[in-house]
Amino acid sequence: MKTTRRNLVIGGLVSGLAIPGCAKAASDPEDAFKDSEWRDLSADAWKERLDPLAYKVLRKEGTERAFTSPLNDEKREGVFVCAGCELELFKSEWKFDSGTGWPSFYTFIEGALGEKTDLRLWTPRREYHCARCLGHQGHVFDDWPDVPTGLRYCNNGVALKFIPT
Repeated sequence: MKTTRRNLVIGGLVSGLAIPGCAKAASDPEDAFKDSEWRDLSADAWKERLDPLAYKVLRKEGTERAFTSPLNDEKREGVFVCAGCELELFKSEWKFDSGTGWPSFYTFIEGALGEKTDLRLWTPRREYHCARCLGHQGHVFDDWPDVPTGLRYCNNGVALKFIPT
């Protein structure tokens, strides 16, 4: 793209958009894992560890098709962990059926997720990822009044593993 005054102004406006909860906090959860060996894995190493769809979602911020994950219907007690590094992200009691076709949770395990602003669509969205390996998990929306937090952490099932208790 050609650099023009107009593009610089528009870029500055877009980068200055504020979405509550999306600014990096002084004690960002990602900082706790900054020296993790998971941060040093190469793309080839990730491709060896993950199947192609999990790689596309976790490492390239892709999205699986709705209603394709068996975890969408998972109802047992247990914990949902990152499919990349197995960091515990969500407890099963926080899962609810949002009807969207993706596993949904109303909160997460403290310190397990990092966030950033996703500007790839027409409107800014809150993207969240595993704080340890930085693997993309999904997006969080504040559109669910029937749960305690009002939040819907809409997760790609392929980005999770379930460990029953």
